[in-house]
Amino acid sequence: MRMISAVVFGVMLLHLVVCPYTKVEESFNLQAMHDILNHGTNLQQYDHLEFPGVVPRSFLGPLLVSVASYPAVVLARLLSLSKFAQQHLVRCVLGVFVASAFLSFCRAIKLRFSISVMRWLVLLTLTQFHFFFYLSRPLPNTFALGLVLMALTYWLRQRYNMFVWTAGAAVIIFRFEALIFLGLFVLGELLKGRFVVLQLIKSAIPAAIFWLGLTVIVDSYFWQRWLWPEGEVLWFNVYLNKSSQWGTSPFLWYFYSALPRALLGALVLIPWSYVVSRPALLLSWPAVAYVFLYSFLPHKELRFIIYALPVFNTAAACGAANIWRKRAKSLVRMLLAWGLIGLLFVNTVASGIFLYVSHLNYPGGDAMSALHRLEQKRTDVSVHIDVYTAQTGVSRFTQLRDTWIYNKTEDLPPGGADMMSFSHLMIGALSDTRSELTPYATTHTVLHSVPSYAGLSVSLRTFPFLQVKTKETVWILKKIDSSAG
Repeated sequence: MRMISAVVFGVMLLHLVVCPYTKVEESFNLQAMHDILNHGTNLQQYDHLEFPGVVPRSFLGPLLVSVASYPAVVLARLLSLSKFAQQHLVRCVLGVFVASAFLSFCRAIKLRFSISVMRWLVLLTLTQFHFFFYLSRPLPNTFALGLVLMALTYWLRQRYNMFVWTAGAAVIIFRFEALIFLGLFVLGELLKGRFVVLQLIKSAIPAAIFWLGLTVIVDSYFWQRWLWPEGEVLWFNVYLNKSSQWGTSPFLWYFYSALPRALLGALVLIPWSYVVSRPALLLSWPAVAYVFLYSFLPHKELRFIIYALPVFNTAAACGAANIWRKRAKSLVRMLLAWGLIGLLFVNTVASGIFLYVSHLNYPGGDAMSALHRLEQKRTDVSVHIDVYTAQTGVSRFTQLRDTWIYNKTEDLPPGGADMMSFSHLMIGALSDTRSELTPYATTHTVLHSVPSYAGLSVSLRTFPFLQVKTKETVWILKKIDSSAG
């Protein structure tokens, strides 16, 4: 198990190092961790008061990670490491927490099923991309994922009181939709008579009161008004159904797009698992039902169903363990066993492509790094960061120089006096004509441009046959009359 743990933590760190930057949906938790570590109780310096976002989020996750990260952050300061090292550290702490929860889940699978099922669960998960990609990303879903995995661990061990308390934290503090997922497991236990309603009520009421009181008290302090963050998120996304403003997908999108990409080859093992392993079916039906029920919300993202991935992988592992265990009984079974090895190889190649493509999706973060490298001798830089750049990798952890001015004011007129007051501009130019740069054609020079992912192409005449296309999307402009310095 020590070797498995080392590999799990290692793969988590690999994804973190290759994709160190974050996007807009991660910005609240990341900025909150920065502000807790660097501003303490000086709330007026906190980012969320200037850029509150559409809905409030809880500070409890960032607070916990910041406290756990603080000794390492102090050491980084003593070693004169850049502030960006802090971003690696807080993401690493979060990744260790969720990875540890996953390993606890694996140990519970070993006890409930077998060591062979546990090993195949680990192998299948390690060779997939999305689970480990999200493991250290500061999303509310990731904080909830760690708690959901712990709740499932307690459920598998039939420690129902701890299950309720852990599930309550995930639901009330971070992601209310986890109630649907975990509630289906409770329903199954109730139907089997293992979990009586009175026991549920006796555990759920004090847990709900405690977690709700904690989040209201802590978050009201940070937000400077009385609120329950996840309650406001629930009202916005479900009752008002305004999440659809960020795009909609067809009802079956999770089944024909998200799950195949997330599970890769494990998906083909699940039907076989249902034939040879009744426990696999009993374990995974809540995951199937959850994905189906969550499909009714028009706005869909893979991260919304990430809690179901370990359960689906466990079901697939039951089928894989059955094939591997019987590999010596016939030539056909031996070929199927070799097919499992091939499946893991294909998974690994596909995940490698996903990882390479993903590191190209953060041009804003790469542009910030380039600006600091190119202008490292200057102390008087004032840079305006446009919306696209800010949403694709810029965070307060990437703002390395105390003497520089970093400005993210939105809706400034292109080419206007406000924009001309900055020594540098970071502009996302997404149109083919790069018309976003036209207002600065005579007043600025191009200091640097950063490419980002623009699609895949297949050509049998070249090797490798799969080509990753890129396009220059973020441009760093330098004002001509401020070039001296």
